[in-house]
Amino acid sequence: MSIGVIGAGAFGTALAISLAQNGRDVVLWARDAAQATQMQVTGRNAARLPGIALPKTVTATGMMGDLSGCETLLLAVPMQQLRAMLMEHAPALPQRPYVACCKGIELSSGIGPLSVIEQILPGASSAILTGPSFAHDIASGLPTALTLACKDKALGEALQQQLTTQNLRLYRTTDTIGAELGGALKNVMAIACGAAIGAGFGDSARAAVMTRGFAEMNRMATALGARAETLAGLSGLGDLTLTCTSDGSRNYRFGLSLGRAEQFDVSITVEGAATARATLAKARSMQIDMPITAAVVALLDGRVQVAEVLEMLLNRPLKEE
Repeated sequence: MSIGVIGAGAFGTALAISLAQNGRDVVLWARDAAQATQMQVTGRNAARLPGIALPKTVTATGMMGDLSGCETLLLAVPMQQLRAMLMEHAPALPQRPYVACCKGIELSSGIGPLSVIEQILPGASSAILTGPSFAHDIASGLPTALTLACKDKALGEALQQQLTTQNLRLYRTTDTIGAELGGALKNVMAIACGAAIGAGFGDSARAAVMTRGFAEMNRMATALGARAETLAGLSGLGDLTLTCTSDGSRNYRFGLSLGRAEQFDVSITVEGAATARATLAKARSMQIDMPITAAVVALLDGRVQVAEVLEMLLNRPLKEE
């Protein structure tokens, strides 16, 4: 049976390309029917992944009903759009395992993608695929390792076998909380690191922000029931390392623009912005200290400048690491 990918952005398209290896059929759903038609005709997603051809076994469609024969469905839509998409198409969605491929915390509810799936599609089996990955790398066949988190161990094992490809190696865990939060919170820290570099504070400052940001991620995640070793793996530290050090990260580039006081392309999805606000609200309700997250929100709101943030962080009370 085929695999369905809901969301024809760069990452969804890249997953479809990788999963189509060895002649496997993949159905790639695009919200824009015209985009789906163009992809089907040209064999490329020129808008999202220019220069990379779609395998002939990838079928692009704008009809949700075309996914009815798929064995597994991957949800590759932005976190803040996930609920609306599921609510709109719930009647047409088949009873299949769903794999969330988005990273973030919903601003309106403070929950992650698996909880959103559970609310809209009660009883549906679900998992999350997350970790250090850029769409272009996956689509180009470059080696990439990700975390597949599923509470149901047997389902997780089956999905691991089904979704592993020649260039995509999946590591399995049952710690869905840790996997969700690692992938979400690292985006907040990537904004902070980008701001530090953009403001000219240097690589040493970035290393400090990454390290103390990782401590914040652990505080929040373990307080919510995650395992510390999950945060130390691909979905936490691995993803943090990639997104805080590469211009390929949209959240990092957004942080650079904040640090340089430049305008950023509003058409580019920056999951870390909404996640920072949702995380800070949850942290305050739980009385968890997250100063870097608070600083990112202050920057987003325009209440402080980057230089003021540095001064605030440096002047915090001295303590043990």
